Amino acid sequence: MDIFEKCYKYEDAKNAIKQGYYPYFIPFEASEGTEVIYKGRHIIMCGSNNYLGLTTHPKVKEAALEAIRKYGTSCTGSRFLNGTLAMHEQLELELAEWVSKPTALMFSTGMQTNLGTISALVGRDDYVILDKEDHASIVDGARLGYGKLERYRHNDMDHLERILQSIPPEAGKMIVVDGVFSMEGDLAPVPQLVEVAKKYGVRLMIDDAHGMGVTGEGHGTAWHYGLVKEVDLVMSTFSKSFASLGGFIAGETDVIEYIKHNARALIFSASPTPASTASALTALHIMRDEPERVTRVNQNADKMRAGFKQMGFDTGTSCTPIVPLLIGDNIKTFMAWKSLFDAGVFVNPVISPAVAAGRQMLRTSYMATHTDEQLDRVLGIFEKVGKELELI
Repeated sequence: MDIFEKCYKYEDAKNAIKQGYYPYFIPFEASEGTEVIYKGRHIIMCGSNNYLGLTTHPKVKEAALEAIRKYGTSCTGSRFLNGTLAMHEQLELELAEWVSKPTALMFSTGMQTNLGTISALVGRDDYVILDKEDHASIVDGARLGYGKLERYRHNDMDHLERILQSIPPEAGKMIVVDGVFSMEGDLAPVPQLVEVAKKYGVRLMIDDAHGMGVTGEGHGTAWHYGLVKEVDLVMSTFSKSFASLGGFIAGETDVIEYIKHNARALIFSASPTPASTASALTALHIMRDEPERVTRVNQNADKMRAGFKQMGFDTGTSCTPIVPLLIGDNIKTFMAWKSLFDAGVFVNPVISPAVAAGRQMLRTSYMATHTDEQLDRVLGIFEKVGKELELI
């Protein structure tokens, strides 16, 4: 059998393109954050993770340019060898302070942060336990390790306890969970997770990719619940609120030092570029100095959730700037996406098997920089499309 045979038989994308509803890899011509330009049309962006609206902030852009002037465009090596700058260590120091942990360690992407951290910590006789709605990077990190992988039903603490009861008490164990779940925008029940982790001697790691800059006055989900000290490891990415590219893990110094010297995703990958590092550092400063951005993004999300619910849309259990509109059917989801896109609103269609059958959705997300006028336009377009397609 030719290993390429499956490629030649793959028709899904081709068929979607022919039928005119292919929603992926759309090449935008320009962006100012809340709006993008596609084929000369201005489209309101409601499918970005730019929660604080900092990707186009003048200070962030100037910091990136200044870093290029000073350091060039690349570090040309891994953090482990020639690729560490003083600026990397400054950002790590300030990130650790921001999440109230002793030490932080930067990776080149959020994906690599989870791959490197989880695979380094979970050894051959260890167990890693995941929520079934955890991000793919968590799942892949667990698979890369030599330990055993268990998964519990979404936010189901009884199921989690049953799994932990079945694991040998002497085995090393770590729960890894999203703080804010990336598709439906709901929160992990951190107080209950902390209680269960203590009961069974389990370490707890929170992936706060979508929580940092959004929950806990910007400090993340553990901060939101007042449980910073009880959560062992905090992870986040720079590609959302930090307006850059990269990621970090923060925790006890000895644990971070171990990850630093054993995470293959760190050791064998080029370090974050000067521009991306400077952007993230400046975004952190803005997050600290302008807390009103955190307030505003949540106000915008509340406005949209209320508007959608009033129309008759189902927004699930969202309580963050990620607001899903549950459709429940693949074709209807694509049709709704296309109608919205043609009318000037960009959202993310999420279909099975990426989500369970019946949970197909339009994933919308909001920024601190969206104006009331823009959001009102979006609500008007959604109401029109929803009625035309008999979704509401």
